[in-house]
Amino acid sequence: MRTFALLTLLFLAACKPPPTDADMLRDMPEAATAFASAPLSSPETESAVWAMSTRVQGRILYGIPGNPALLLLDCDTSNQPTIQITRTAAADEGAGALLALVGNGHIGRVKVDASEVGDQRFWVGDAPASDEVWEPLTGPRDLIATVPGAGMVTLNPSALPGSMIASCRAGQVLDTETLITAAQPEGETSPAP
Repeated sequence: MRTFALLTLLFLAACKPPPTDADMLRDMPEAATAFASAPLSSPETESAVWAMSTRVQGRILYGIPGNPALLLLDCDTSNQPTIQITRTAAADEGAGALLALVGNGHIGRVKVDASEVGDQRFWVGDAPASDEVWEPLTGPRDLIATVPGAGMVTLNPSALPGSMIASCRAGQVLDTETLITAAQPEGETSPAP
């Protein structure tokens, strides 16, 4: 009887072999394809400066003179005054992140998305000019701007971002005349051209 039971078990086992790794692989989903690009290193910014754009009114940019800008700030006063920030680092299609501005006793975070700018895709986001997210840019010390995977940009001190933000909050687009007026002590006028 024992022999019969053992033979029956062997016969049943022979009819249906145990699963193998090959069988299991057919049921496994394919590995998800990586879509994120390799992280960028932080750019060198020792000689970087803030400057007014010569192409777009109301835009200021940050970068090393003679090289492509690393960061752009634009003011839109057509409706509610809004500031747009662009981190000119390659962004993957469909990507989103938070751009952090840290310095001068403040931390600001702006939601940015991969957006088409000309024939490239950069990190672009905006917030109302009155939002405290812009406060790190208004102080007298250096600060950092960072987007995960797009490197950390050290922003050297300048009065230009603070002037641009103040003008935008007042519903004005920063131009050279506004900048000269803002930089003068009270009671002084600009020299005649």
